[in-house]
Formats: sequence, C-alpha cells, structure tokens
Amino acid sequence: MSTSTRYHIIGTAGHVDHGKTVLINKLTGINTDRLKEEQERGISIELGFAPFKLTNGSMVGVVDVPGHEKFIHNMLAGIGGIDLVLLVIDVHEGVMQQTREHLQILQLLEIPRGILILTKCDLAEADWIDIVEEEVRETFAGTFLEKAPCCRVSAIQGDGIEELKKTIQKILEELPPRDEDGPTRLPIDRHFTISGFGTVVTGTLLSGRIKVGDTVEVMPPGETVRVREIQVHGEKAEVARAGQRVALNLAGMERSDLVRGAVVATPGFFTMTERFDARFNLLPEAPRPLKFRDPIHLHMGTAKVTARVALLDRDELKPGESVLAQFHLDQPLVAHRQDRFIVRSYSPMTTIGGGQIIDPAPVKHKRFRKEVMQALKELESGEGSFIVQKLAELGCVKLKELEQASGLGRDRVTALLEGLSIAGQIKRIGDQWVTVETARAWQRIMVESVANYHRDNPLQPGIPHATLKATLPAKVAPKAFEQLLGDLITDGQLAQRGEWVAQTDFSPQPTEEQKLLLQKLEEVYLNAGFEAKGRVDMLGLARVPDAQVESLLTFLFSKGTLIRLNDDSLIHKKAYQEAVAYLKTHFANKETLTLAEFRDLIGSARKQTQAILELFDRLKYTMRKGDERVAWKLPE
Repeated sequence: MSTSTRYHIIGTAGHVDHGKTVLINKLTGINTDRLKEEQERGISIELGFAPFKLTNGSMVGVVDVPGHEKFIHNMLAGIGGIDLVLLVIDVHEGVMQQTREHLQILQLLEIPRGILILTKCDLAEADWIDIVEEEVRETFAGTFLEKAPCCRVSAIQGDGIEELKKTIQKILEELPPRDEDGPTRLPIDRHFTISGFGTVVTGTLLSGRIKVGDTVEVMPPGETVRVREIQVHGEKAEVARAGQRVALNLAGMERSDLVRGAVVATPGFFTMTERFDARFNLLPEAPRPLKFRDPIHLHMGTAKVTARVALLDRDELKPGESVLAQFHLDQPLVAHRQDRFIVRSYSPMTTIGGGQIIDPAPVKHKRFRKEVMQALKELESGEGSFIVQKLAELGCVKLKELEQASGLGRDRVTALLEGLSIAGQIKRIGDQWVTVETARAWQRIMVESVANYHRDNPLQPGIPHATLKATLPAKVAPKAFEQLLGDLITDGQLAQRGEWVAQTDFSPQPTEEQKLLLQKLEEVYLNAGFEAKGRVDMLGLARVPDAQVESLLTFLFSKGTLIRLNDDSLIHKKAYQEAVAYLKTHFANKETLTLAEFRDLIGSARKQTQAILELFDRLKYTMRKGDERVAWKLPE
C-alpha cells in the first residue's frame, strides 16, 4: 500500500421497513432516501449513499440497500463491494423472509464481517429483546454471522448508537486494506448528467486509485475517456483510492452509452467475456433442481444479465449440490478470476445460489469429458495450479497477462511465479513465462526442424535464424526464442553459425554432380575477376540448373568462396582480397578516395566498382563524404 490510511465501505441489509434508512440517518445525519417516491412510500427503492465519520477521524462510505423483494436487484448492485454489513432486524418482527434472502446473498458473496442490529428497542421489553436475539442467533448458526456482535439500538431515540459506532470502528480496524496498488476497478451503480459538467458515474472503487486527468476505460462500451473531476464522499478530491465511494466526471462520455454494471477500469487490463467457468452452489432452499441450459438471472458487481448454465458432468443439479459449470451470458460483462456472483431463478425471481469464477475466459467445453473436469478442478484447487494450467493453455504469457487472468495482484503473481519456477514447474524465457513441458516441446520442435532442414537442404550450412523462429507459435517473442535457442546451444544440441543454425556435427556434403557444378561456378567467377557481370549472365556461363542455383550459391557463400556485393553482383574471394589490398595501399598514400580512382586501380566497370565500395561502406572500412571516401576501420 502506498498509504497507511484505510478506506472501507459499510452496507445495510434486512427486511423492508426494519429501520435501515432511519439507522443510517442517525449514524450519518443523511437521509439516503433521495427520491420523492421513496419518501412518500417510506421504503428504499434505489441505492442510497452517505459518508460516515468515525471517532478516529476516518471517513467511511455507507451503502443503504432496499429491503423490499421487488428491489432485490438494486440491493445486489450495492452489496457486492462492501467490507462490513449491518444486518438490521426489527425487534418486533424478528427474522423475516427478506432477512433470510439477504443472509443467503451475503453468504454467497462472502462478505467479510457483519454486525447484527436489533432496531426499535425503545418499544420493547428487555425480556422480549433477549428472546428475539436468541431466535436470531439460532437462525444465523453456521453462517459468517454466527459470532457477530449484536447491538440493540433505537434510531429514533438514539439509544445504543454510540456503542454501535465503537463496534463498527473496532471491526473496520481489524480488516485488511483494499489493494490500492492493483488495477483500477470501479463498477458503476449510478450514472447521470449534470448541466455544464456532463456525464457523472458513481461506484465503490474496489481496487487501484484514480487521479484527476487519468485516462480510464469504460466497459462497456470499451471507450477510453479522461477523468475531468473526482468527488469522494461528496467532496472534491484530486485522487480516489480503493475502498472509497467515488463520483467521476468523465470528459467526452455520453450518458446514453452507459449502463449500470459497466466498469471504470485501467485501460487494457480487463476484458469483456460472454462465458466463464465457475464453482456454482445451488442453495438447499432452491425450489427445484437446475437443469442443463436452464436460463437464470446472474448478478455480479453492479451488473445484471441473463445467462444459461451449462452443466458439464450431469443433466441436472439438485438443491444443496455444488458443481463446476460454464455460464453462457446473453451479453458480455467484465469478469475476473475469484469474482463472486449471485444466481436468481428466471421466473419467479428468487435467489437460488451463487458461486465464484475460476476462469473468466475459457474455451467452450464439451460435456461429460473427464479431462475437462480434471482441468477445471486443477484450476480451482489453488492459485499456483491456476497459473500452471493457464500457462499450459495459453502457451506463453507475460506477467501482466497472468495478472489479468488470475485476478491476483502483481506482487502475489510474481511470488507464485518465483515459487513455481524454483519447483521446476515453469520457467521464464525472455519476458514471458511457460510451463517446463511447453518449453521442452518447443525445443524438440526446433531440433527436429533443424534436422528436417538439413535433410531437405543438404548444401546449406543450416536453417536460417528467422525460418527456425517461424516453426514456433507466433506469440513467442524474439527474446523468448533467443533464450530457447541459447539453451539448446549451451547443451550442445545445436550450433549457431552466423545467421544459420545447425546440428553441431553437420557440414554440407555435396554430391558428385553438385561438386562439378560448384567447380564450374567458382571457375566462372574466378576467371572473371573484377569484370564479373550480373548474376543471370554468370549463371548462364556456368550452365547451372535453375532448381539448384540457390543451394549452390548458398554453399559457396558459406564457404567464403564467393562474396555477395548485392543481390545481382558477386565476386570471387580472390578478387575481393585483391580489392581490399588495393584499398589499404591507396589509403597508405592518400587521405581520400573517389570512385573513379578505385575503378582505375582495379580495372573494372563503374557498376561493379560502385558495388565493391558500397560493401566497404557497410563493413565500415570506408566512410563516404560527398563524392569521396575516407578510411574508417580498415582491416588489418
């Protein structure tokens, strides 16, 4: 963390009319029912938000969610990003249906901590409150709220409020901080337009930080925009940090392009997905089994989509059962490994289960395949297994790609990679990571490719470097290829010979027929000396078959018998050596050299002379200055 300050979000939950909004008003001084309809009906419809200052000076965001069953989708949009839930229960009514459904949702989302709050205690006898608390404890036995503190309050009278504040502060101090150094991720729960300012979005910043002037990506629609202004808890700020309630004024963003469920994110980090693999739990209270491809409503973050559940190892899932499944969404959303989600039945809409994503970007699986189920179990079994499995699936990836796929922070991914590397399961090649098995498989391909090239091109000294790299997947970066090749050379399996790669014991072996052709070629260029003509003319004199031209020339180049001046001009090594001698002799007596002077020295045509001098320039023997050349790095 770059700052010692911790930021957290509190949320409410509980049955309609049990006093959640009144309680928040007493804690914060703010009425979160902002809509006229909410105030007239006395119930929350949309999410409400309020800043809450603790006694230690920390500012905490509070999300007030609707309790009515008709607005459970709004409740789900606000509850996912909270660190601490205040589960509110009217002491006169006790645990009601929506209390139970909210508890199921909290359990499925694995909200870290909670406080049980009995409200309206000023209107009940102490003995009755004791009975209600006992009933609540029995109801929540075996849940994350089993040992949660229970506070008795009267929001109207103010009884118990100070004790509740102390309890909230104590729990928040025990919670770990949000990941401020991770990628920016802010699910949008509200968006609106302010005259003169433009589009504003709000949400809970789950990770990362956002500064005024930052460029962020809004997904969907996948548009990159600039942050013009930031508000944190209703006050102007230069930077927003993970765990804060944030409002962003986005320059150039049209409100019509936005939907609840969109995410403000680090550009290029997250991707949209239309399917994911997950561990899914069907609640014991689910009214019926879930069948293959049944439609459901899926809630994740602030997003709500319809989806179909592809059961991979059975035709139906019974209430209380847990399964690895693939979810196919009707529209793409941002999903990350370890994200949790809620599933509600298609009709009537009731909460029937939830789960956790284990792979946000899988291939489409075939059903009833043991290997598919085994791979999913390995992905689920732990962070290290996920890394190895993802590397095996993708071939080779960079650190950032693993960070994106895993949903883990960079430090955690780096630590996992180092541990897996020490254990001999994976290795780093260049700036990419691969499994050891994949690296070995690619090196086998390289060795076999060299052998095959020798067989098909026996006169060439080896396979061209670029041709060998092309035998590996395109995603293998040049640095990664060089390391794989370097390891093979170190092990003595291959040898690097200039631009060629060869088997260590390989040398070109021309046939008797080829030896005669090579001899003719060499004699033609040797006899021509500095007066060698263009390639077509010289090959015609040697009467070399077209099909063998490249192999024969490559052989002579590799032996140093012929020197390539350019694509059309070649000379014999004897002529080249004479040209170098003339060059050194000239500069021993003069400081400059013209093309005409060198042409007279070697007795050649202008075109051939120019080609020789340009080769000397490339070799840095000479440096051209206008129409003249000066000595630069003459050979010994």
